[in-house]
Amino acid sequence: MSTERRVAIWRSAMLPGSETFIRHQGDALSRWTPAYVGATRIDSALSRPDDVIAFPDRRGFLRLRLTGTSPRLHKTLLSVRPHLVHAHFGGDGWLVSQTAARLGVPLVVTVHGHDVTRQPASSGAKGVRYRRNLQAVFDRATLVLAVSDVIREQAVRWGADPAKVRVHHIGVPVPAAVPIVPKRWDVVFVGRFVAKKGVDDLLAALARIERPRPRALFIGDGELMPAMRARAEQLRVDATFVGSASPAAVTRHLSESRILACPSKTAPDGDTEGLPTTVMEAGALGLPVAATRHSGIPEAVVDGETGLLTAEADPVGLAASLTRLLGDAELRHRLGAQARRRIGTHFDLVEQTRRLEHLYDEATTGTAVAGRR
Repeated sequence: MSTERRVAIWRSAMLPGSETFIRHQGDALSRWTPAYVGATRIDSALSRPDDVIAFPDRRGFLRLRLTGTSPRLHKTLLSVRPHLVHAHFGGDGWLVSQTAARLGVPLVVTVHGHDVTRQPASSGAKGVRYRRNLQAVFDRATLVLAVSDVIREQAVRWGADPAKVRVHHIGVPVPAAVPIVPKRWDVVFVGRFVAKKGVDDLLAALARIERPRPRALFIGDGELMPAMRARAEQLRVDATFVGSASPAAVTRHLSESRILACPSKTAPDGDTEGLPTTVMEAGALGLPVAATRHSGIPEAVVDGETGLLTAEADPVGLAASLTRLLGDAELRHRLGAQARRRIGTHFDLVEQTRRLEHLYDEATTGTAVAGRR
C-alpha cells in the first residue's frame, strides 16, 4: 500500500516570476509530494511544463472567479489525488476552498501581505465581496499560515480564528559557503516596482550620497519602473535597471553587491509587505541589509546586528545607513556574517519546510496545531 502523501500547491496564476518563494518551498518538501496546480499559466521563468492547469484556454475561469466553484477545477484537482491543498494568498484560497471541501481534503492557506492588508480594506462593492470571500476561506481552512507576526495580526483582524493562524516563515536556501566574487555593485535592490517597495525613497537616498556616487543595481519590473528610471536620471543617480531576472541571476547579482537595500513602506492604498524574501536571501549570502522598520522586516533583520533599520519613508535616514555601511568594510563584514548565522538558524528553507510538513501532518490527521511555529 502506498504511503505517498500528496499536496496540491495552488496558485491561480501559475506562476509569476516574482514568486520564487512558492516554488522553493514546494520543491523543498521531502516527505510530501507536491503537485503544482493553477487556473491559468503565466509565461515566466518559474513556469514548468508539468504544472497542472485547470483552464488552459481560460474557458470556464470566469465562472470560478464569480462563484468560487467549477466542474473543471473539481475534475482537475481530483486527477491530482491530493491529501491536502495548500493555497497561497487569501483570494486564491477562496477560489479553491469549495472544491477542496467537496473533495473532503483539508485546506491550508498562506497569507502574505496585500491579501490581508490592502484588499480587505477596499471600499465599495469590491471590498464587501472580498471581505466576504476572505471570511469564507478563513472558515473553510483547516490552518492559516502567516508569513510574519504582523500579517498574523492582520489575518485575525479580518476574521481568522486566532487558534487557526500560525506564523510560518517560508525560508530561503542557505548555501554551504558564500560565493567569493568581485563586487560590481555598491547597493542592490530586488523587487517589484510598486509603491510599497519604496524605490522612490531609495533613489532619493542615493542622490544624497555624492562622493563617491554609489553604483546601484535595480532588479525587477512593475508599473512604476518607467517613472523610477526617469527619476533616477533626474537625480543623476548611478543606477542600472536590468528588469526581471531568474533566481540564479538574482543570486549572482546579490553576490556581486556590497549591500541590499530594502526600503519598504506602507503604500497610500494600505498595501504592505509580509516579510520580503530578498532580505533573507541577502542574509544567506552574507550581505548586510539597509532596510526599514516595516511589517515583518524586523523579524529577519536585527538593527545593528545583521543590518541597519530606519523609519519608513525616510530617505535621509536610509542615506545615513547606506553611507555608514559603504564607508566601513569591517562593519559590512561583521553584520553580513551575523546575518548569515541568523538566517541559517531561523529561516533556513530545509528546516522551515520540515516544520511545514509537520503542519501538513497535523492538518490531515486532525491533531491540534495550536502552539506550532
